[in-house]
Amino acid sequence: MKFARHRPHLTNPNFLRKQRTFCASPDSQFVACLTDIVRGNQSWRVALNNSFISQTLKPHHVEKVLIQTLDDSRLALRFFNFLGLHKNFDHSTTSFCILIHALVQSNLYWPASSLLQTLLLRGLNPEGLFESFLDSYRKCNFSTTLGFDLLIQTYVQNRRELDGLVVVRLMMDCGILPQIRTLSGVLNGLIRIRQFRMALHLFDEIVSSGLRPDVYVYTAVVRSLCELKDFIRAREVIGRMESSGCDLSVATYNVFIRGLCKNQRVWEAVEIKNLLSYKGLRADVGTYCTLVLGLCKVEEFEAGEEMMNEMIEFGFVPSEAAVSNLVDGLRKKGNIGSAFDLVNKVKKFGVAPSLFVYNALINSMCKDGKLDEAESLFNNMGHKGLFPNDVTYSILIDSFCKRGKLDVALHFLGKMTEVGIKATVYPYSSLISGHCKLGKLRAAKSLFDEMIANGLKPNVVIYTSLISGYCKEGELHNAFRLYHEMTGKGISPNTYTFTALISGLCRANRMAEANKLFGEMVEWNVIPNEVTYNVLIEGHCKEGNTVRAFELLDEMVEKGLVPDTYTYRPLISGLCSTGRVSEAREFMNDLQGEHQKLNEMCFSALLHGYCKEGRLDDALDACREMLGRGVAMDLVCYSVLIYGILRQQDRRSIIDLLKQMHDQGLRPDNVLYTTMIDANAKAGNLKMAFGLWDIMVSEGCLPNVVTYTALINGLCKIGLMDKAELLCREMLASNSLPNQNTYACFLDYLTSEGNIEKAIQLHDVLLEGFLANTVTYNILIRGFCKLGRIQEAAEVLVNMIDSGISPDCISYSTIIYEYCRRGDLKEAIKLWESMLNRGVNPDTVAYNFLIYGCCVTGELTKAFELRDDMMRRGVKPNRATYNSLIHGTCLMSSVSSTAD
Repeated sequence: MKFARHRPHLTNPNFLRKQRTFCASPDSQFVACLTDIVRGNQSWRVALNNSFISQTLKPHHVEKVLIQTLDDSRLALRFFNFLGLHKNFDHSTTSFCILIHALVQSNLYWPASSLLQTLLLRGLNPEGLFESFLDSYRKCNFSTTLGFDLLIQTYVQNRRELDGLVVVRLMMDCGILPQIRTLSGVLNGLIRIRQFRMALHLFDEIVSSGLRPDVYVYTAVVRSLCELKDFIRAREVIGRMESSGCDLSVATYNVFIRGLCKNQRVWEAVEIKNLLSYKGLRADVGTYCTLVLGLCKVEEFEAGEEMMNEMIEFGFVPSEAAVSNLVDGLRKKGNIGSAFDLVNKVKKFGVAPSLFVYNALINSMCKDGKLDEAESLFNNMGHKGLFPNDVTYSILIDSFCKRGKLDVALHFLGKMTEVGIKATVYPYSSLISGHCKLGKLRAAKSLFDEMIANGLKPNVVIYTSLISGYCKEGELHNAFRLYHEMTGKGISPNTYTFTALISGLCRANRMAEANKLFGEMVEWNVIPNEVTYNVLIEGHCKEGNTVRAFELLDEMVEKGLVPDTYTYRPLISGLCSTGRVSEAREFMNDLQGEHQKLNEMCFSALLHGYCKEGRLDDALDACREMLGRGVAMDLVCYSVLIYGILRQQDRRSIIDLLKQMHDQGLRPDNVLYTTMIDANAKAGNLKMAFGLWDIMVSEGCLPNVVTYTALINGLCKIGLMDKAELLCREMLASNSLPNQNTYACFLDYLTSEGNIEKAIQLHDVLLEGFLANTVTYNILIRGFCKLGRIQEAAEVLVNMIDSGISPDCISYSTIIYEYCRRGDLKEAIKLWESMLNRGVNPDTVAYNFLIYGCCVTGELTKAFELRDDMMRRGVKPNRATYNSLIHGTCLMSSVSSTAD
């Protein structure tokens, strides 16, 4: 039985004095006493609180105590921490090193690592720290070198890879070899900081030292070589790994495959993957995803799709990156269907492309016209963990607007608001543009107001859409109001804004204002484009000012703009409309001599000019030349020729042209058939008209109200009222409701036959059905005038106004003529003034009637005043005007001679 030995308390200072007589060294005695305290059961706080110990205790004492307690590293750690925490003791580096070695030797890696992290905070250089580690290791004769490994690993973990490499080399210089696992960590650390050549040098040192690399070391070396694009040596290293007998891993081959793919050597990578099975390995999800990405990089999307299918067949779940890249690649190559199918195929794995790619695919589907598929993708987003954002909604809204499906677009805007996504300016821009293009300006303005109410500021694109919409509808006052509002807010108009306004002014024949606005573009530093010039050129050509039009052509060429068929067509048409068809032909010849390509629009303008002048042979020659130049005749060209032939009533030529159209796969449309039927009906050739009707119906081209009206008019003209009424009943049976023009045919017949009472009855029916219009009233007025019942004609005019139907120049001029014919100039002038007061502008015919009335009644001064007024208003006098004035002058001279 052992008895516990009494240990005296160090609180008695005489105890130390007594011990000195027995110990060779006071320092050794002090360490021994400390060791006893550490190993004893007494309180360290009390024992070590002794002033003598506190004053005497130095770091080297602690080092020795730690050496004395190596058999119990936990106890040593407690003592070490106690001094640091409770005594604020500054331990030496050696103490740290001794304790770290001891803890590692006891497999206490976590506290050893924690101590090492604290030690590194002291900022010691790796050489000095290694020396301390080495001295401690040798002094204490530790059985393991793993403390050095921990030091290296800690350096690497702290992103001090180069310091770790220094320690590795110092170890090797001392004959101490790190573990392969440690060396693998250093290699990967060097790769992380892109020190690939250092990594390769370290690998050579590892091999030279006699260490056997494992698969992780080989993998790191292959990665370095791939980064250096040294694929030949990478293959050699893999061959060495395979022959070394170390365990192989697909990860090494994946690194090599990734390196090859990164450098667009994807087919070599595919070959590596195909050989894996011969090495007892199997391609994993990383292999396949890397290859799919590599194939996408070299735009081998079909092969990428095959690789993706193979991957899915083996049960691997593709990554989002692989799916995103392949879907986006297929989409960009126009293979929208395959991209759509792939998205549906991978959805069972819960995988979907990124939101960016998904939105891009929806956008491509929309651009490809596959709106149903795009909507399907949208509806399935939630199932794939994706949620539509404002971009998704904007794409769909824009696409449906461009297709004219405004109701669906508005539905998506409402849905967007429901899910809490705040609409940006872009969906509103699409909706406003869509409504403007369809002429729904009220709805567009409502969206504009809603947008502003939601705190969004309209931009130049939105203002331009509205301005363009108003210009197309002829509401120029509203267009310019918005223009001034926009500029007042500091929003600068762009080329499209000015072009829209100039186009509106040209369409309204306000060329002076259009030219002025064109000048304002320069003041705003806005450069006109081809469309701007095309619009102005067309406006001047319509006005007959081809000189200015050609000046603009020269100007746009000087500015480096390229004229196109939209530039040339109005110039050709303008020359033709002013009777200069031969010049138009020369202009086209010059263009073709300059190798300018002219399309069917340009040729159709020339054909129209020839046909208008009755030069049908020249028109047919132009057609032959057109075909010889590889320009196919379209429906418009054939229509122009047919119109020309109709004027000459050449039945055989029309049949030949229709046959030629059929041979080219063209079919006359409803408008062309109706025109041919109408021309024949007006010429009294009803047999031909009905023959064309039969052909029209046999080809599935259904007659409309205009077609029926054309035939009814022809029948009424020759008095076949029974057949006209029968056709009208047939029209009703086919759900084509007669319109004002249809009934006007019957009215015209009744009034021309003098059956004014029946005409009035029919007109009353039209009034009840809200079908009466200016034309029907004019027919009644003409009927009464023809019968000499001028007072009743005037009453019809009054009733017309009372019914809210605006009379036109014909309404007034018909009665004015009758007054003038009767010599009642006073009533004629009274009615003329009434017409002017109502804002109705007289035309040449109206002026001629009144001038005639003045001349025959001897009011020659008044006649010339009317001529002057006529010219001031921009109404051109014609031969009839001057004939009346000459006749009046002669008549006055004759009267004067007789009086003399």
